[in-house]
Amino acid sequence: MMQSLKYFVRAAAVSLALVAVPLAASAEPTIIIKPGAKPEPMPIAIPDFFGGTANDGQMARDLAAVISADLERSGLFAPIDKKAFIQDSASLQQGTPRFQDWKLINAQALISGNVTSQANGQVSVQFRLWDVYGEQQMTGFQYNAANNNWRRVAHKIADEVYKRVTGEEGYFDTRIVYISETGPKQKRIKRLAIMDQDGENHKNLTDGGTLVLTPRFSPAAQDITYMSYYGNKPRVYLFNIDSGQQEVLGDFPGMTFAPRFSPDGSKVIMSMAQNGNTDVYVMDIRTRRQQRLTNTPGIDTGASYAPDGKQITFESDRGGSQQIYVMGADGGGARRISKGPGRYGTPVWSPRGDLIAFTRQYQGSFYIGVMRPDGSGERMLSQGWLIEGPTWAPNGRVLAYFKQEPSGKTQLHSIDLTGFNERVMKTPLDGSDPAWSPLLQD
Repeated sequence: MMQSLKYFVRAAAVSLALVAVPLAASAEPTIIIKPGAKPEPMPIAIPDFFGGTANDGQMARDLAAVISADLERSGLFAPIDKKAFIQDSASLQQGTPRFQDWKLINAQALISGNVTSQANGQVSVQFRLWDVYGEQQMTGFQYNAANNNWRRVAHKIADEVYKRVTGEEGYFDTRIVYISETGPKQKRIKRLAIMDQDGENHKNLTDGGTLVLTPRFSPAAQDITYMSYYGNKPRVYLFNIDSGQQEVLGDFPGMTFAPRFSPDGSKVIMSMAQNGNTDVYVMDIRTRRQQRLTNTPGIDTGASYAPDGKQITFESDRGGSQQIYVMGADGGGARRISKGPGRYGTPVWSPRGDLIAFTRQYQGSFYIGVMRPDGSGERMLSQGWLIEGPTWAPNGRVLAYFKQEPSGKTQLHSIDLTGFNERVMKTPLDGSDPAWSPLLQD
């Protein structure tokens, strides 16, 4: 890695709504994420933030802990043990860091910050990211937020650090909606649940009275579409996170399932089963008008839009086995893109548009993999006894999914495109069917 990170100085003030205002151009990345190549984590020092009062001091320590955990979990950063630090948090507030102290412990980057309570009940958080060997500030922000919003401030700081060092957008200020499971294998209770990407602020959205499956976020991250059984009949629902209101999306004669929003949030694409045949339909949320996109024998399901909305990927057994196809947004020009042996399903287009994630079943094992939209460049990232349901982080560099063990225990996992950083995502109970939100809006 280069001795000097060569960053531009960047400072901003952030409003109560946590909206950042950049003041300088983007910087040159220093960690390149190469698919299939294991990156060397960058040593980074993250001292406790400085707080002038007892209350500020606790929040200052908590902020640094969340930032450190976020960056470490990415697999690209190696936070240095605080016991090795020579310079303390208080002296870091007096100006430029003593860079030689941080070079002695091999820190290539340093985060400093402080917390100050305001008379109006808000808290002000300042942070700076330093290039230790280049001896310069890379970026700096001030956030003013409600006291109970400090965790989002920490995630936003981690996102800024990730972006400055990798050149990629961060993904820490996000949420995961998933299915929380409990009970015996033959009689599972499944609730719709939501949490921050690090497992905090967990909340159940449904009571478990009806079976729920396949939740998916809207582009604005305020609505969820999912499938629920009511009266033993699958129906697609819309759920508003803020109000808690839910509504069925149309009253169709057949079963509806596998819903997902269009990139602009105006439509929901889903599957409908009628007269022994399952096809892909799209419905305009405002007018409730529906359009049939496929019309072939067999099962067409699991549809997902490209980020530009011009193409759709889906799974189908129209050729005799479960495979992945791509077609135009109007349903025309369908072509098979999965080419390897075995069965392919649950395709999901990357937010970057460059890859499609999928589940593959082959020779008794399940895999999570990715391929380009034309089917080339297929790579397997994770393998398990039963592993399904990939969902992309909003930066298109990390996937979440779920694994089930032979015992029936089911857990959420994440992995990045290198294939070397698989992590368990903590949930209070068993979890399945995850969906990653876009970056949260302020």
